[in-house]
Amino acid sequence: MLLETYNPGWKKDFEDLSTVIREALHGLPVSIEHIGSTAVPGLAAKPVIDIDIIFVDRDQFDPVKNRLEQAGYLHKGNQGIEDREVFKRSGVGDKHPVLDFIVHHLYVCVAGSEGLLRHIVLRDHLIENAGARMEYQYLKYAIAGEAGQDRKQYAQLKEVRTKSFIDAIIARP
Repeated sequence: MLLETYNPGWKKDFEDLSTVIREALHGLPVSIEHIGSTAVPGLAAKPVIDIDIIFVDRDQFDPVKNRLEQAGYLHKGNQGIEDREVFKRSGVGDKHPVLDFIVHHLYVCVAGSEGLLRHIVLRDHLIENAGARMEYQYLKYAIAGEAGQDRKQYAQLKEVRTKSFIDAIIARP
């Protein structure tokens, strides 16, 4: 099954990942946020921890990028979303006992960017609003069914089918 019922262990997975990432970025002025469905208690999700590393000054990106590369990540560009850079594990060298065994997506975002705002506002709204959380979960299950439980097709459909739901939340006063 593509989606799993909420697992309280996802919080610990994020904490374990963020501890290692913080060590790699030690001394750099960044914050780290658990975003995505695994950050929302009670919400079904793909068992993938989504993480945003946030920096304020654009001049800070290169040092963050360099440290992440030293920690075994590859920079994959913004993949079509401005001010949100994607990093993936390189798969080269020795396996890290945390970074290579907890499935995660890692993004580096400029503070105040639209991509970051969408992540944070959606997460916080779903945490605070049980009705919206259930509506979003229903939508995700419908998309997973339509995608035939295929991860790539699910991701493509979800990007399109959840946009108006998320836009409505973002537009709230």
